[in-house]
Amino acid sequence: MKKGLPGGYELDDDRDRVDRAAVHAYIGGESYWAKGRPRDVMDSLIERADRVVGLYAPDGSQAGFTRSVDVPDAFLVYLADVYVLAAHRGRGFGIELVRFTVEEGPLAGRRWLLHTADAHGLYEKFGFGPRERLLERPAPG
Repeated sequence: MKKGLPGGYELDDDRDRVDRAAVHAYIGGESYWAKGRPRDVMDSLIERADRVVGLYAPDGSQAGFTRSVDVPDAFLVYLADVYVLAAHRGRGFGIELVRFTVEEGPLAGRRWLLHTADAHGLYEKFGFGPRERLLERPAPG
């Protein structure tokens, strides 16, 4: 599923189009949530994801990414590894990336969860917010 955006940008959920080296460079090298994640782990996460969405610049390069994991027995989807590279921010692409991921495609209409330390305002536009009943037990270490 593809969607054109202003300025020649494009959203696409074709897993084979994802530039895995570029995604790993940001997530494993720069992100606050997964810095140090090994490339083989990132590749495996992309392969096992139920949906990945890439944001592509007019030249075809990877400008952003999301990964979604369906948990069918709990009837929810976990949204992970969301980013837009700094050079492409400030033009609404983060909003469109999350909208395309959450509201369009095969997982739309489901309950979604995510963890984030920033961009709360972005996610609130799509109904994400704190829930009193959600408890988390973090991994040890």
